[in-house]
Amino acid sequence: MTTADPRHYDIIVAPLITEKATNASEHNKVVFKVAMTATKPQIKEAVEKLFDVKVKSVNTLHRRGKLRVFKGRYGRTSDTKRAIVTLEEGQRIDVTTGL
Repeated sequence: MTTADPRHYDIIVAPLITEKATNASEHNKVVFKVAMTATKPQIKEAVEKLFDVKVKSVNTLHRRGKLRVFKGRYGRTSDTKRAIVTLEEGQRIDVTTGL
């Protein structure tokens, strides 16, 4: 396995395990929560180095935080950035094992 730069751990925050992400895994895609400042080339490099796989493409999306009311007080959930990483054929990442 190639050595991972500590900065790669700052780019990839966490894997997302949702129903939609589970359905995407059947099509060779993995969904990660990433840093708001991360770019597509940085995400690609980080995933390739950390998980030792070949990445075909990276799609990103910004998810805006929502307004919430808790015990009569208004609050706002954080904005997040997600990356949908498409892997080359034959490549796999098991996100349940962790890093």
